[in-house]
Amino acid sequence: MFSFFRKKTAPAEAPPAAEAPATHVAGAPASSPAPAPLPSPSPAPDAAAEAAAPERKGWLARLSAGLRKTGGSITSVFTGTRIDDALYEELEGALLMADTGVKATQHLLADLKRRVKDAKATDPAAVKALLADALTELLAPLEKPLTIGAHQPTVIMMAGVNGAGKTTSIGKLTRHLADHGESVLLAAADTFRAAAREQLGVWATRNTVEIVSQEGGDPAAVSFDAVSAGRARGKDVVLVDTAGRLPTQLHLMQELQKIRRVITKADAGAPHEVLLVIDGNTGQNALAQVKAFDDALELTGLIVTKLDGTAKGGVLAAIAQERPVPVYFIGVGEKVEDLQTFSAREFAQALLA
Repeated sequence: MFSFFRKKTAPAEAPPAAEAPATHVAGAPASSPAPAPLPSPSPAPDAAAEAAAPERKGWLARLSAGLRKTGGSITSVFTGTRIDDALYEELEGALLMADTGVKATQHLLADLKRRVKDAKATDPAAVKALLADALTELLAPLEKPLTIGAHQPTVIMMAGVNGAGKTTSIGKLTRHLADHGESVLLAAADTFRAAAREQLGVWATRNTVEIVSQEGGDPAAVSFDAVSAGRARGKDVVLVDTAGRLPTQLHLMQELQKIRRVITKADAGAPHEVLLVIDGNTGQNALAQVKAFDDALELTGLIVTKLDGTAKGGVLAAIAQERPVPVYFIGVGEKVEDLQTFSAREFAQALLA
């Protein structure tokens, strides 16, 4: 499985803890984890990359297929034989229809015209390649890996509106972390919706990780208890689920801010990551959500879901132009392996394939 995070080098006093992840997963036999950590560091980087290559290629194929509705209208612009004002006007319309946004569209067109002039390009197909370069450069600031290991535990607070795929994304992230030897504790702080607690509980059972949950309890209190428990039990990661809400619901956004403050009381440096899950189908509304949640919570990263089948995948360009919060992961399906790290170059190439 493709590794989507980079673990920082442990401090000098930490080596004994390197063997600890084997004992952190709830329900695992005491004797079986001992050899588990060994395969992870043993392969050479080249061998690990080679093993991951087929899976990544399959993922890129799914990403290209998922972005076909977005990219199809853009790439059709380059089927002619001339580079003229009509081509740029048609491209502008296609980018706006893909929810790239006015500012990002203007930026891309100006950058593209400069590249075409510098390259003395005369073929529309060459212009498409130059657009991929321009889009890659625009999206590059969003490309950043999630780092686990700088704090023990790394506390990750998750937010998002209902229906964005937040709880499912937490489950997938939990699975990947557990598969990579990280011990995870889940906090079911979405106490307003019983189904959310049950759904998170299913993921906890499936991934053999512990969960802190209270029926009808205060979300901030659940978060506090979970972070405290994570520290006491030596967990690597504490993932805090919160209730889905619209950014226009000010009293509920204030509840999220309260959860953030209470987490800090349990651990002075936490939350170390505040992630927002956004639905790629919502286009410019996703940008509005990023702005609102960032203003309220100081986001550190995004997870963009449901990019498959959407015609609005250009919203990542709008986010990069107007609120460049790093995109840690993107998803194009329901399977665990459909959540992968974001690469600016891969996304641009998939979009314009």
